[in-house]
Amino acid sequence: MGSAIVVESVRKAYGDIRALDGVNLAIEEGAVFGLLGPNGAGKTTLVRVLTTLLKPDSGRAVVLGCDTVRDAVALRSRIGLAGQYAAVDQTLTGYENLEMVGRLYNLGAAEARRRTDDLLERMDLTEAAHRPVRTYSGGMQRRLDLAAGLVGRPEVLVMDEPTTGLDPRSRLELWKIMEEMVTEGATLLLTTQYLEEADRLASRVAVIDAGRLISEGTPDELKSQMHGDVLEMTIADGAEVERAAEILGRHGRSLEVDRAGQQVRMTVADTSGALAALRDIDESGVGIADLQLRHPSLDDVFLALTGRTAEAGEAEAGPGAGRRGWWTGMFGGRRGGRRNGARR
Repeated sequence: MGSAIVVESVRKAYGDIRALDGVNLAIEEGAVFGLLGPNGAGKTTLVRVLTTLLKPDSGRAVVLGCDTVRDAVALRSRIGLAGQYAAVDQTLTGYENLEMVGRLYNLGAAEARRRTDDLLERMDLTEAAHRPVRTYSGGMQRRLDLAAGLVGRPEVLVMDEPTTGLDPRSRLELWKIMEEMVTEGATLLLTTQYLEEADRLASRVAVIDAGRLISEGTPDELKSQMHGDVLEMTIADGAEVERAAEILGRHGRSLEVDRAGQQVRMTVADTSGALAALRDIDESGVGIADLQLRHPSLDDVFLALTGRTAEAGEAEAGPGAGRRGWWTGMFGGRRGGRRNGARR
């Protein structure tokens, strides 16, 4: 298989802030690629570059053989974008939203209606098709937004934190839809802060922080970088958390202390290291309310690589960093009137 997406030394700055600082990336066709990073790491800026909404300061990005700057017009009809905020018109029905998008993709009226019917059924929205979107739940709106991204049958679908804020059931429903899309041959770039999401869906993942890719591989390859298992314990008395951390710090690495949750977590080389740590804790008299020894997760890898959790960080700088407005950029605002105003 060839590469659906190739990123070469892409840089983008907003004043003194380097949102992307020499990113290099290659994503195979027909796969899910997970891009992990805290808020402000550069994920959304890279998404906007790949979807032709933002020009890099230097370097280049190629999607499906099209340069995202030079061949932007040709590329837009071949890609889709779904984000963390449902960019759908609250006053229109679900059916009207999708039909409008079909017309923006220059589908004929009959084909736009056929495509709308198909996607509403696929997203389990047929019964709600003729209700105003403002009456939809958050999960329903997110599924409708994903449907809008699929109207043009994209060969590459970029999903920028699509399950942020969804309840567990809605997230599972979207995961199932993503898996079906890949089975049908689509390529997915998924940015997320939910590391279990990348662990389940992505065949390869990359970690981005401060505009740079700091690690890349399969989920198992990244986990193997931890070189051991994770010992996690909850301390019975919050006043003894610091003492427990001091003791455990003698036996492991990547020590993390959650004072509010009264938890201490660290990586140990093997079971004997864990037993030695527990023996010292027991001899110290520190009480343990809960204890786990487990294989590392992507959350542990992320913390070890960046020194913070995926939810930490600041929002990315730059104009239009959010989801709203992508339709205007993708289609150049070539259709006026109220119905196009929904996507501004």
